[in-house]
Amino acid sequence: MSVDNLKIALQYAMPKHGLSRLVGKLAAGKGGVLTTFAIKRFIKAYGIDMSQAKIQEPKEFATFNDFFTRELVDGARPINPDANEICYPVDGAISQQGDIINDQIIQAKGFNYSLETLLGGKAETAAPFQGGKFSTIYLAPKDYHRIHMPIAGTLREMIFVPGDLFSVNPLTAQNVPNLFARNERVVAIFDTAIGPMAVVLVGATIVASIETVWAGTIAPSKEKKVTTWTYPSEGENAIHLEKGEEMGRFKLGSTTVCCFPPNTIEFTDGDGPETVTRLGETYANVIMPKVEE
Repeated sequence: MSVDNLKIALQYAMPKHGLSRLVGKLAAGKGGVLTTFAIKRFIKAYGIDMSQAKIQEPKEFATFNDFFTRELVDGARPINPDANEICYPVDGAISQQGDIINDQIIQAKGFNYSLETLLGGKAETAAPFQGGKFSTIYLAPKDYHRIHMPIAGTLREMIFVPGDLFSVNPLTAQNVPNLFARNERVVAIFDTAIGPMAVVLVGATIVASIETVWAGTIAPSKEKKVTTWTYPSEGENAIHLEKGEEMGRFKLGSTTVCCFPPNTIEFTDGDGPETVTRLGETYANVIMPKVEE
């Protein structure tokens, strides 16, 4: 058995939920010098550039989670203001992106998975995105772990989908079928100037928490079934987020999947698997209808 096959086999065998929840509790604890030591080791191991963080000294973080979800200095990620250009929602690297064909999204060479399953299992939720575009971006441990809006939108629906907690790194994506549609995830459906947009936050091994700015911690959850929340489009309880505004965060690395309706956007030429992404930079253009400034 190769080393890669052994890594995959161990993921199937290990108690992924229990391990992830344990690490989550440790990461949320205030361990003083032990927390500072862990942060320093992590920075060194992954070559993290702390010069872009608002808090740069490891000892100033109360918990490991505070460090992992660290805020960047103002201006570190300028947001392209053009309403006809779609921004990367995260720092990371493109895993796959392209067309949604016959309810299928590309996971890796030789592996596709169902859009409908990804979005929680209802055909009516997936229908607006059938024949449209998707983009999957992997966040490595070294990356900035807050998720921002690629285009302005008003939240219509949030869906929690319970599931597994496999790693979402490239090796696992190439070897575990239906990875993103089997892992625990949070789906946010927004109404935008170009139609609906789905932003899916996919959990993974050791990911202790998925949070949104409007509801706080969504995962982990005691729920064992798909759970849906709906939101008003107008009034004081409506949740509208501008382009580039923070919408959520991961505590430890994971993946986002964005879905758009057909005939609305085209991805920038040259972007493909392993392309490095930077929050706020353009990666798609609105093709129809054009958004009025």
